[in-house]
Amino acid sequence: MATNAAPIVSTTPAAPSGENRAPHVQGFVTGIVGAVAVAHLLNDLIQSVLPAIYPMLKAKYHLTFGQIGWLAMVYQITASLLQPWIGLHTDKYPKPWLLPAGMAVTLIGIAGVALAGSYETLLMASAVIGIGSATFHPEASRVARMASGGRFGTAQSCFQVGGNSGSALGPLIASAVILPFGQTSVGWLALAAIAAIWVLFLVTRWRLHHPQARAASASAAAAQPLNKALVACALGVVGVLLFAKFIYIGAFTNYFTFYLIERFGLTARESQFYLFCFLAAVALGTFAGGPVGDRIGRKAVIWVSFLGVAPFALILPHVGLTATAILAVIIGLILSSAFAALVVYAQEIVPGRVGMVSGLMFGLMFGISGIGAAGLGQLADHYGIVWVYGLCAWLPLLGVATALLPKPDAS
Repeated sequence: MATNAAPIVSTTPAAPSGENRAPHVQGFVTGIVGAVAVAHLLNDLIQSVLPAIYPMLKAKYHLTFGQIGWLAMVYQITASLLQPWIGLHTDKYPKPWLLPAGMAVTLIGIAGVALAGSYETLLMASAVIGIGSATFHPEASRVARMASGGRFGTAQSCFQVGGNSGSALGPLIASAVILPFGQTSVGWLALAAIAAIWVLFLVTRWRLHHPQARAASASAAAAQPLNKALVACALGVVGVLLFAKFIYIGAFTNYFTFYLIERFGLTARESQFYLFCFLAAVALGTFAGGPVGDRIGRKAVIWVSFLGVAPFALILPHVGLTATAILAVIIGLILSSAFAALVVYAQEIVPGRVGMVSGLMFGLMFGISGIGAAGLGQLADHYGIVWVYGLCAWLPLLGVATALLPKPDAS
């Protein structure tokens, strides 16, 4: 991975009002944005293997859906609680070396999952992986913005699509390597963690040695905050939208395999292919959402993402296997396009707090997903997984809250 930044140029348009500005505007540093995207791919590949092997763990340890939900929640809540605080701290006291250090913590968590002999040990290992994730996301998102050259949505989209691509590959890795050979084969994921540590070491070295990255950090610290009431309103609406998005996506990520097994009689390995199709669609939709948001505006992308997906979500629980696969792909494409727009919108509404906002956004993502996983698991135990999918089909209609989003420059 090349670590030399692109030359500093003066042709990039000035950032809009309310966004961070650097004294010398740099171009889009493709190598660095690509590097954090690759690291995000490796990080989320590791994380997505855990839900992909839930059927194996459920059978081996005789777990209920509720216990599976708690397993997901421990990892996601650990990550969600820590991320905003890490982001807030590093806004004031930059710590570039947290990126490779956080991935080293994830490496320890991998060993814990591979060697766990009980449900309690699995819970502890999941929490360790959550700590590693909490240190990675805010800082990596910050670096993507530093290297964006003003194309914030595009950089955030590239960063996020790396993670979504890793999430899509996780089920395939689980199906090909882990499910056939058992729990200890999770240890092979250590190779992905080691590769990510190396990439993040190169990213950190760029950040420490290139003045445009340091200038961006200094400019962020000096940015003026906007009206507090406006910020509270905006973040409240963003929270509602994130709730709808990630509860619904969490239903697929954690329980789509169980849904396919129960409703259509597929095997655990067969169901992984359909989960991969959904997650690959999520990755593609995320990649498109950022550049489109840079052109037509964040709010327009958010509108299309939520209300555009609602009809397909409502139909999905009532169709056959082939139509389910097609609708899952369509839903993944449309719904995922909003996340980069939501992240950049929140960064614009709270200028100068890129780390805190990134940590809050990714933290909310993990926290909502974790609580949703536990709650959906409990509902599935009582009412069945098919009933749960019928309930979740109504969530995208919460996208009407987009109408309440204020403009970032309305101070």
